[in-house]
Formats: sequence, structure tokens, C-alpha cells
Amino acid sequence: MSKTVAQLVVQSLLDNGIDQLYCLPGVQNDDFFDALYDQQDNVSPIQARHEQGAAYMALGAALATGKPQACCIVPGPGFLNAASAIATAYSTNAPVMTIVGQIPSGAISKGFGLLHEITDQSGILAGLTKHATMINNGKDAASQLRHAWGLLCSGRPRPVGIEVPVNIWTETAEVADSVSSPPVIAPHPDHSSLDTALDLIHNSKAPMIAVGSGAQGVSQLVTELAERLSAPVTAFRNGNGVVSSDHALRINMPTGHRLWSDCDLLIGVGSRMQAQRMGWGVDQNIKIIHIEIDEEELTRISKPDAEIHADAADALPLIMEALGPQPDRSGWVEKVARVKQEVQKTLMSDLAPQAAWLSAIRDALPRDGIFVDELTQMGYVSRILFPSYSPRTFVSTGYQGTLGWGVAATTGAAHARRDVPVVGVAGDGGALFTITELATAVHHNIPATYIIFNDNAFGNVRRFQIEQYNNRPIASDLTSPDFVALARSFGVTAERAETPDALKSCLMKAVVNDGPNLIEVPAPSDLPSPWPHIMLPKIRGT
Repeated sequence: MSKTVAQLVVQSLLDNGIDQLYCLPGVQNDDFFDALYDQQDNVSPIQARHEQGAAYMALGAALATGKPQACCIVPGPGFLNAASAIATAYSTNAPVMTIVGQIPSGAISKGFGLLHEITDQSGILAGLTKHATMINNGKDAASQLRHAWGLLCSGRPRPVGIEVPVNIWTETAEVADSVSSPPVIAPHPDHSSLDTALDLIHNSKAPMIAVGSGAQGVSQLVTELAERLSAPVTAFRNGNGVVSSDHALRINMPTGHRLWSDCDLLIGVGSRMQAQRMGWGVDQNIKIIHIEIDEEELTRISKPDAEIHADAADALPLIMEALGPQPDRSGWVEKVARVKQEVQKTLMSDLAPQAAWLSAIRDALPRDGIFVDELTQMGYVSRILFPSYSPRTFVSTGYQGTLGWGVAATTGAAHARRDVPVVGVAGDGGALFTITELATAVHHNIPATYIIFNDNAFGNVRRFQIEQYNNRPIASDLTSPDFVALARSFGVTAERAETPDALKSCLMKAVVNDGPNLIEVPAPSDLPSPWPHIMLPKIRGT
């Protein structure tokens, strides 16, 4: 069968389960979109108002579903506009297929000054992704696409990039009917490493489990392991929701820090355990088991006592099957419960204003509703105080800390998960990065709810300037718009909430509305600092 490269790329979307494409069309990709026209009933284009918005929407959808998503953008400035989102997809282990146009193949690296030409676009894309490839002819296109999709859908989830020069879209080749690829086979757990891990577990009196995004697909297994070992489970940002917040053994990071001095075994599942190993500190009295599908991560920070290179879905059942009778850890369980209660009381007191707003959101949001955080005071506090009851219901930028992603990521998450309410928080500063995607939400009737806490400042920056630089704030005060009026001008249902009770009432109406909603909260500028409870000091080692 003869197909153009453009048709092959569209076919690859279909064959790999993509039914929506977050995009912003442009001249270098016109032939691709013309091919998409014939399949738009099967792959719906969700046209954004900015390339950054398109890529963030794909990212939000990927994090909320755990399934591959795709975006398509023009080269040069369009690609660079999307770069922060691609970098965030990399940091959050999100499977986002990024299709990027290119100038004519014969002109690449020549410096002719063609439209949208930049130096070394391919190198930049490769540095932001798990794998990047340029299709330079029709003959090799199908095999390149199969390889790219195979990598996207296998191993550690991360973005993959495909570039297509403008003159290559229309090249043809004889290809098979399918452009899908079987995933790469995951590594099988090494028996000696499993035996070492089992010995360490048996000899442990005070174990703890740390989970990251790599554990989102093994929620039940992690919960069962925690119960078998009487081990508390801690998470921050991308590990939230793996074990339900209302489970007795689920603890937040401040509680984990309080217990850290007594912990003698840390089991990392899909997490590099950076906070514990580099922040809280380790010594000879604590052993580490690391379960990780990415071999490079096993020794990135330090060599663990047992390194299990495998998918957690394969490793955890083997560990569970081989576990013998466990030592009595009732004293450890009692201490965990006591410390957990003490820390929670302290947090609710020290961060009472933020806790009240977050409680209002939690009360109005169903248990399976999705919460999208942002680089704002409510977002920071949510990482330690917002309850998450199931996987992929707490969506975060991870270590990238990408200010301004929230509106677009919430839009993508809500588009991909129309079956549950999706609520995102943002500050006025961050919200304005991608506020234009309200138009996208209206155009596609996406039932996202955006809560914007407006203090007319880059509030966290201003706090640091006041507290750490002798009360010398600079370039951090803002004049922000009336977000209610702005949202209504887009056609978004919008209200203002002056109190937590009012926010709860507004949100209860919003989550059942079939369309986008915005709630503006006039936020005080003197909220208590969350950082003493997040930036926790080293307490072990030298």
C-alpha cells in the first residue's frame, strides 16, 4: 500500500491509540493537517491558542490518564514555545509524542534564514526527550515511526520527538497496513537482587516506602506491600495518590521526616528518593532497596544495597510471593500513627489559612476527582495537605517546577478525563502564562474548573525578597485583571469567592457544569510560609 509520510504519521496516531491531537497548525505542517482532515472523526484536533498551551494540554492529558498523548507544532519559534512543556513531560515521566515540523531538508543547518529556521532544532529536541528522530524520506518513515512509538510505550515513560521537514510530508512509500510497534520487553528482576532485598526486609524493624510517578500503575501492590511490612508510605508531588491518603500507613513528607531518624530500611518504588537520600541524609544504619525500570536511576545518587532493575509491576509480586513471616513491628506502627497525628495537628495549625481553602476544594471535589497543582501557595501546601485517594488524581509538574503550566494542563486533563471533575489551582501570575487556553476550553466545551488565587504578585518570589533580602521586593508586584470579567469575556462561567465556604459552594456548582468554569479568590498576601514544612533539613549522616 502506498502512503505519504503525512498519511503514515496520521496512521501511526490511530494505530497507537491516539484519538485526540493537541496542536497548533502552521505552514510547515500543512500537508500533515491535510492528511489529518480525512481522519478527524477518529483523531480529533484540539487546536490551542499557543504552542505552549498545546504541549501542556497533551502533558496534562498524559498525567491524568497514564496513556500516551500527542501534540503537533511548527518548527523554530513554535517548537521553542513548547519546549518548557516538553521538558516538564520529561521530568514527570509522561508519554507525550511530540510531532515537530522542519524547514526543507536540504536547507537544515545552512543558515539561509528561512521561515522558522533555528540552529540545531534536532539537538534541542533530543535533549528534551527520551528519543528523537527526523524522517528524511518516505522509504524509512514507517520503521522510524514504529521504533519511536515502541520507545514511547515502553520502559520509563517520557516524551519522544519526531521531526518532519516540510518537503518530506508528501514523499510516498510502500508500507504495511499498521504503523504500530510492540513495546520493548521490560527487564526481568534479577534473583540475587531479589534475595538481597528479601533479607533486608526480614531484618528490618522500621521500614519505610517511598513512591514516585513510577508507582502510579501499581497502587494496589504497593498498598499490599506496605500492609505486609507495616511500612508507612511517603510521597511528594508525583507519588501522591499511589496509596490513598486515608490509609493508616500513608504519611506525608513532614511525617516521614519526623520518622526518618528511626527508619532502618527505605524501599523506593519508581522514585529516585532524592528528598530522603540527598535532603534528609543517610548513614550506615539505613539500608536502601531501589525498584526502578530505568537502569541509570539505580545508581544516579548512590548505589543502593539492593538494586532491582525491573518494572515494579513485575518485581513487587515476586517480592510478595517470597515474603516469609515478618517480625513484630507493632511498636513501629504505633509510633507512625502517633507522629502522623502530631504532624497533622501542627500543619493544620501552622498553615491554617491554606488548609481552609484546600479543605473547601477537597470537600467539593469527589474522591475520584483530579486536582492539578501549580507554583502557587495553595499548590505548594497541597503537596503535603491535600488528600488524594487514587492514582493519577494529583497532577503536578514534579521537579521541573514549571510556573504557568496550570491553566493549560488543567484543560488537557479535563479534556482527556471527562468522566470525572478536574480542578486546577493557579496564582494570578502563573495563570496569565496560558490564560488564552480558556478560549480552547470554550471552543471544545471542556469541563475544566480553574481556581485562581489573586494576590496581585508573584507571591512566592515576593515572600523570599521580603524574608531573605531585608524587605527589598523588586519586580514581583503585579497589576492583575479582573479574572471573573476576563473569563466571562471568553464565555467561561465565572464567579468570585471571598471565603472558603463560598469557594466550596461555587465549586460544587462548577463540578457538575458541562463546560469550563473559573473561580477567582482574592488571596491575602500574608499567608504563612509553607517552606519550613517542605524544605526539610538533613538529620542523618555527615
